[in-house]
Amino acid sequence: MSEPEVPGAADARLALIVESFQRLTGKPLLEAYDLQALWNAPFAVVAHATEDDPVFFYGNRMALRLFEMSFDDFTRLSSRLSAEPMGREARAALLEKVRRQGFVDDYSGMRISSTNKRFMITNATVWNLIDAEGICHGQAAAFIAPD
Repeated sequence: MSEPEVPGAADARLALIVESFQRLTGKPLLEAYDLQALWNAPFAVVAHATEDDPVFFYGNRMALRLFEMSFDDFTRLSSRLSAEPMGREARAALLEKVRRQGFVDDYSGMRISSTNKRFMITNATVWNLIDAEGICHGQAAAFIAPD
């Protein structure tokens, strides 16, 4: 699976994933940031913007493997559809909690791939994509892939 093309504006959003994680949690997401490091991280990273029904704008290699999707398909997916219908209410409550608190670092929840394989994510960190001026541009999550 090759890395997707990332235009300049998207590059800024990817940098915001890493910078806002550090700003909110006080910990680095990656040892050193570059697009390759984020793409090849040994954990899944996903992010969506602030639409009424947010659509993912990023999923790294690990996330695409878990969700069994291409980058193009993943970045057309409404983020709410990454959870099973019965888990969507809990997911919405989590995202509201993150919106209020800035981040949550102990989230667990069931997700579903494009081929309907269920997988549990545990100890996920979910955070707001907050820029240096305090403006929220969406939310992101990082989690270890299940075995």
